[in-house]
Amino acid sequence: MFHFAASRLTELLAAHGYWAVFFFMTVESSGIPFPGETMLLIASVYAGTTHRLSLLLVIVAAASGAIVGDNLGFWAGREGGYRLVRRYGKLVHLDERKLKVGQYLFRKHGGKVVFFGRFIAILRTWAAVLAGINRMPWGAFLRFNALGGIVWATLVGTSGYLLGKQVDRFEGALAPVAIVLGVATTVATVMFVRRNERRLEEQAERALPGPLEGFAPLRRRSKPRKTT
Repeated sequence: MFHFAASRLTELLAAHGYWAVFFFMTVESSGIPFPGETMLLIASVYAGTTHRLSLLLVIVAAASGAIVGDNLGFWAGREGGYRLVRRYGKLVHLDERKLKVGQYLFRKHGGKVVFFGRFIAILRTWAAVLAGINRMPWGAFLRFNALGGIVWATLVGTSGYLLGKQVDRFEGALAPVAIVLGVATTVATVMFVRRNERRLEEQAERALPGPLEGFAPLRRRSKPRKTT
């Protein structure tokens, strides 16, 4: 499956170049599960192996797509994400306690979530939407979002490029290593969340007591016009 996905992405990359990187990153960052990081890795490995793409332009395309996509996700979360999560969250096991944990963590560490969320698979997709849902000021969001996108694209792109320059030496081992690393990261993340879930729920309840509706983000009301 990994080889099939990689080959399909490589075909798209060969046909559309930097635009494919930009598109995949934009879609993933906007809140839609999509192989944006995989495309960036393949593009940077491709650049290191074939030298048909510039590493710098791959990084620019990835960072630009991340910033544009995150702003789309921020807008979607700000305009209607909260209502959708409240109505349909239970379908994916997001009950009120878990939603309250999310709001608590974001209000306390919003900038950190936006920046470091770029380096975590699940948060990379949803951090911008959560920022919009919780009414993070757009200026602050944009600063942390742009910085995180640039740093992340540079680190991942450079790593993939260096890997591509050495790919001939261990090409047969790439797929098993990628699978093992992906499984290990997923297991570690799940274990950490489950181990700390009850403590986080208690902290969130103390910070946001009562029904969640009382802490729902409100639209800014327009000022009443002065009458003469």
